[in-house]
Amino acid sequence: MKLNDALRLLAGTMVLLSVALAVYADPRWYWLTVFVGLNLLQSAFTKWCPAIWFFRKLGLQE
Repeated sequence: MKLNDALRLLAGTMVLLSVALAVYADPRWYWLTVFVGLNLLQSAFTKWCPAIWFFRKLGLQE
């Protein structure tokens, strides 16, 4: 798996998981969705994302 594919997989999973938790557990889980969205926005402008650092440590290639 390539680095960008893993990043998209992580972001999509976190959004779906947080929405499911907000619907079935507690609405405050929507804040996780907000955090993921803000992180995606800032990474688009700054080209920096903490998940990319982690995925590179795991050995994923660009």
